Amino acid sequence: MALYVQVQNNEVKQCWDTLPPAGVGNDGWKNAVEVRPAITAHRQGYTAHAFNLATDPVQIVYGTYNIEVADRKNGMKANASFGFQQEMQKQMNDPTAYDPVKLQAAKDAVAPKIAAIEAATTHDELDALL
Repeated sequence: MALYVQVQNNEVKQCWDTLPPAGVGNDGWKNAVEVRPAITAHRQGYTAHAFNLATDPVQIVYGTYNIEVADRKNGMKANASFGFQQEMQKQMNDPTAYDPVKLQAAKDAVAPKIAAIEAATTHDELDALL
């Protein structure tokens, strides 16, 4: 995807993903590219970006951060509970759909997943659960 930034007084005023009406080279518009360092899936994420105005094209540079095991576990537990939450919401929205057996089955399906996530202490152990 092509990116464009408008630089005025050494400061980015706008960033677009469509060609600006004035075109590149006019009214401070310059080409830009995103620079995203490689990250390890599920273990790292991207931070906010900064602009490197000294390069041509202008670089939109992202940093990275490490995802803590505890934070990852919380996210995985929320995902594991999704099926149960969906079944519960379905039954709450339609009283005629209430089925305690289905609801209990959905709840029971979550318990071993949550237990496995809780037992994990490292990213490698969490990766094995995917």
